[in-house]
Amino acid sequence: MTYFDDLISAEELLTLMPSAGETSKGKPPSVVIFDVSYDLNDANWGRTAYEQLHMAHAHFADLGLDLSESNPQMAINGGRHPLPSRENFAQWLGRFHIHSTTQVVVYDRNQNNFCGRLWWMLKWCGHAHVAVLDGALKSWLERQGPTDCFIPQKVSAQPNREPLAFQLSPPLLQLKTIDEVFKDLGGPHQTLIDARGAPRFLGLQEPLDPVAGHIPDALNRPFMENFNEQGLFKSKSQLREEFLRLLSGHEPSSVVHQCGSGVSAVPNLLAMHLAGLGDSVLYAGSWSEWSRTPGMPVSK
Repeated sequence: MTYFDDLISAEELLTLMPSAGETSKGKPPSVVIFDVSYDLNDANWGRTAYEQLHMAHAHFADLGLDLSESNPQMAINGGRHPLPSRENFAQWLGRFHIHSTTQVVVYDRNQNNFCGRLWWMLKWCGHAHVAVLDGALKSWLERQGPTDCFIPQKVSAQPNREPLAFQLSPPLLQLKTIDEVFKDLGGPHQTLIDARGAPRFLGLQEPLDPVAGHIPDALNRPFMENFNEQGLFKSKSQLREEFLRLLSGHEPSSVVHQCGSGVSAVPNLLAMHLAGLGDSVLYAGSWSEWSRTPGMPVSK
């Protein structure tokens, strides 16, 4: 089986569909697909859209419930979408019998804004074989990929079958805390890239967080700049040229990605990886944590 560890096209995914969701003799499925559609202004929108239509065999992953920690005392970071611990997230993954040899595919209907969160979290938990559907659900529909409104049963919920524990492995992608970001602020070993739109970055408007502005010395690259007119990731050469121009001499290895709540920063992180510029670090708390922490400096 050919594995995909960053991007997968609709055509490539079509070749894997016969294995999607299938199990045999208690073995985990070869391919597991997740719909991670979401709306920051309507937490129920993604699930409703999923129930009306989704890729065949796809499960739903709720950004607010499944991919975020509701208990602040158990969260890895602060902000609007704090990460759960790797151990708690592994328990959720166990419901789907995801094994080290499972190919996971994630998509959304938000131009790849939200599904990257699950891609990153699986890498953070040591799972290599996870890919973002290039072009999101739109590309799948354009190629007439199979869809339905059937909601697949979680493997662990099937009678007389216990869930296979997801085995954590060393992180493949790294996380940076607010204290670490503050400590390295303005230093030569940290280059922050903020994925929010320019009006929020400049402090001209702030619809979600208590303070407008950005972390001092951060560069701005709105995550939508990674995609072409068809909604696909730009070519490797174009992404590389654009990021090197943005960095203007800063080392790619120094980059720490952030956004509003650690979600839309991931397309930038993935784009740098696709461009051959290495695997960057994520500051998951991002502006929503920074702006809520007393004493943190703010620039406009």
